[in-house]
Amino acid sequence: MHPEPYLAPVLHMTICWPLLQCISCNVAALPQTSDAFDTGCTLARECVIETMSQTSAPPALFDQIALMRNRARARNMDKRHSFLKAEIADRLFERLQEVNRDFPACADLGGTFAPFLPAAAQTNYTSVAQEGPSLQLAPASQNLIVSNLGMHWINDLPGLLVQIRGALMPDGLFTASLFGGQTLHELRHAFLTAEAEVTGGANARIIPFADVKDLGSLLQRAGFALPVTDVDTLTLTYAHPINLMQELRGMGEANALLGRSRKFLRRDVLMRTCEIYGEQFGMADGRIPATFEVIYMTGWHPHESQQKPLKPGSGDINLAEALKAGKPPGK
Repeated sequence: MHPEPYLAPVLHMTICWPLLQCISCNVAALPQTSDAFDTGCTLARECVIETMSQTSAPPALFDQIALMRNRARARNMDKRHSFLKAEIADRLFERLQEVNRDFPACADLGGTFAPFLPAAAQTNYTSVAQEGPSLQLAPASQNLIVSNLGMHWINDLPGLLVQIRGALMPDGLFTASLFGGQTLHELRHAFLTAEAEVTGGANARIIPFADVKDLGSLLQRAGFALPVTDVDTLTLTYAHPINLMQELRGMGEANALLGRSRKFLRRDVLMRTCEIYGEQFGMADGRIPATFEVIYMTGWHPHESQQKPLKPGSGDINLAEALKAGKPPGK
């Protein structure tokens, strides 16, 4: 529980497509200029690309032990911190209700979806751990697999998607939500700028998030049929940046990067971060906004009954003739 009363954030929601993601990594000796944020992101991308080129295995970004510790601590904190997971679970559930079929065997990957559903629907789902590299599901055993705001912490996301497809029965459905590239960009910028200004360097404070286009490509590479990705951008407002950081701890989203600093955050860096956040992003009423970009993924295990695109050249009407005439010509 909090030493202070819980201050609920205010939610504003818009739907949009994301801009280029910003990847945060360990960056030393950033210049103390207004370009520190862009410089840090550029160096971070180069760091990730170089690491990936040196090995065929995906580079491990996240400390799974720290992640499990963060989630265990969050379970003992104020449950109202889970409101965002509950909101996104509700939106996923609405999408599933629009699918006109039954799913007898359902898996909740990570266990952060079913607990937020109506009581009658919770019993349909089996909770499956998501911390390790191996998916604890038998091949071709599930009609539906759902993951709610957990897959942005996976080290080998392409490998997990392949395992999920293998665990689905033919014509089985996979759907998931995870945070995308613009999530917490205000806090990322404030931390990088403040630490560069105060200490002359910067440490990884916000994890890297995937881009919606990359996730669509990963679904295709994993062998899913009819892959779809789309985005909700939600803006929450808080009384102070400290309240936002407290909320992230309560959600289990505290820093678990392998490359994070093991030292306590300096007080002067924290105070300067809060000042920059308020100066550059503060609202007229004194509150500060925090962006959460939520990406939704959907894909089906291939089956012969599913829709398939027509072969090139199999159409009955020439597109050039239709455009020239202004309307489709008669057969």
